[in-house]
Amino acid sequence: MNDTFKRVIVLCFVFVAAFFAVHVYRAWRGGYPIFGFKQEAESGQFSPEHATLQMKSAVDPSQVPGLIRQNDEMVDLVDRVTPAVVSIDTEIIKRERVLDPFQGQIYEHARLTPSLGSGVIVSEEGHIITNHHVIKGHQKIRVTLHDGRSLPATLVNSDRLLDIAVLRIKSSQEGERFSALKFANSDEVRVGQLAIAVGNPYGLGESVTVGHISGRDRSLSDGQRDLFQTDAAINPGNSGGPLLNHLGEIIAINASIYSEDRENPGFQGIGFSIPSNEVKRTMEYILKKGRPVHGYLGLETRDLNNYFRSVFNYSGQGVVVWDVTPGSPADLAGLKPYDVITAYQGEGVQTTKGFINRVRRSNVESEVIVSIWRGNTSLNLTSVVGEANPYAVPEQVPDSGRLASDDAIIRTIGIRVRNLPSTRVRGGVVVTKVEANSLGSRMGVRPNDVLSDINGARIRSDQDFYLRLVATAAVKPTEILVYRGKTKRIVTIPAIPRTKGPTD
Repeated sequence: MNDTFKRVIVLCFVFVAAFFAVHVYRAWRGGYPIFGFKQEAESGQFSPEHATLQMKSAVDPSQVPGLIRQNDEMVDLVDRVTPAVVSIDTEIIKRERVLDPFQGQIYEHARLTPSLGSGVIVSEEGHIITNHHVIKGHQKIRVTLHDGRSLPATLVNSDRLLDIAVLRIKSSQEGERFSALKFANSDEVRVGQLAIAVGNPYGLGESVTVGHISGRDRSLSDGQRDLFQTDAAINPGNSGGPLLNHLGEIIAINASIYSEDRENPGFQGIGFSIPSNEVKRTMEYILKKGRPVHGYLGLETRDLNNYFRSVFNYSGQGVVVWDVTPGSPADLAGLKPYDVITAYQGEGVQTTKGFINRVRRSNVESEVIVSIWRGNTSLNLTSVVGEANPYAVPEQVPDSGRLASDDAIIRTIGIRVRNLPSTRVRGGVVVTKVEANSLGSRMGVRPNDVLSDINGARIRSDQDFYLRLVATAAVKPTEILVYRGKTKRIVTIPAIPRTKGPTD
C-alpha cells in the first residue's frame, strides 16, 4: 500500500470522525436523540386527550326573554321584507378614447360594461324604485327577484336631481301580483331609531345590515339635500335598496356612502339615504305625468346679512326677495322685491338654498303659505305652486349681458341644438338655430355646425350641452369645439357673470 493511498484513507477517517463529533455535539446541545431512533419511535405514538365541552349557555334563556323575542322578531321581519328587494343588473355604454396609430386621430370606442345595484318593489303591479345613477346610460336592465327569477325591466322615467328612477317589470305568469313594501312617513323618522338596510353589495346577493338613523337633513350638494344619515352598513351595490323601519316600511332609499378613498369606496359608518316622502312624491308624478315635477314660485332670493337687517329693521332669520318674475305664482300671490321671507308652510326659513329646495319639493298646484316681513309688518301670503321646467330655453334674447338665471345665459349665447344620430362615433350635438345678434352668432356659429366638446369635455346630449354651458359660462370663458364639414375650430364664449341670486 503506497503512501498516497494511506493519506486518502486517513483524511477520510478524519472527515468522518469530525462529522460524527459535530453531530453528537449539536444533538447534545439541542436535546434530541443522536441517531433519531428515539424520535422516530416517539413520533409514531399518539396519546388521546380528553376535553370537557361546556353544555350550558352563558345566560339562562329565562333571564333574557326580551333579547330572544327581539332576535326572533328580527328574523321574521327580514323573512317578510326580502321578497320585495331585488338586484338590478345593467349594461352601460362606456366610451373610451382610442388613438389610431396609422391616421394619428383619436376616436371614441363604445364598450358595454356591466353594473350592479339594488331596488325595491313598491307596487303589486311590479313598479320598482332604485337610484338614477344605477341605471344612468343603460342599454339593458334586468332584475333578479328573491326567488332567483330574472326579468327584463323597463325604465318609466327618472329624476336626476333627486337621484331616483322608477322601473317596471312584468311577469310571464299572467295575473301575478308581486310582493311590495309600503312607504312610511319619513317626516316622523327620528334620530336614533332602528334602520335596516337591504341590498346587493358588491354583487354578493341579498344582504341585510342593521343600524340606526344617526342624522337628518344632511346635504351632499346644492341639488340634493335633506338626506338621512345612517350607520347601517351601506357598500357599493347597496345603492337603490331600501332603508326600513321596525315595521318593514320604507323610510328611505339608500343613495351613497361617505368614503375618503374615492377609488376603493367602502363602508365608513356613514351612509346617506333619500327620505321616502321625497321618493313617493317623485314616483307619483312620474306615474301620473311620465316625468318628474318640481315646484316653482318664480322669484329670486338672497341670504339675509347684517346690511339687509339694518335696512329692513329686522333682526330675525329669513331670505330677501330680490326679484319677482311677472305673472309667476309669487307675483300673483303679492310677493314684492325686498320682502323678507321668514317662513314657508309654517317652518322657518334660514338660507336661500334651503328655501329653494323646499319650494322644489312642494306639490304642484298646491296652496302654500309664505310668511314675510314688509315694512315692519308681518304678513301671510297664499300662493299656488307652479311647475318648474329646468330645460326651457325662452325665445327672446335680452338686451343685457349680465343676467341672473341659467335660461338667461342660454338666451344670451343664443345657440339651439339637438342630439346627433346615435350612429355617429364622435358624438356631440348639431346646431339647429342661432339667434340673431347673440354671442353665438357673433362668434361665427352657424346652423348645422356640430359641437363636440365644451372645455375639453365630450358633449353627450342636448341636455348635457345646456347644463355644461350654464355651469361654465357664468364663471369663466367657455371653449366650444366646432366642426363644419371637414374643418374644425375652437370658439371661445366670454364669461357671463350672474348679478342676482339663485332662483326657485
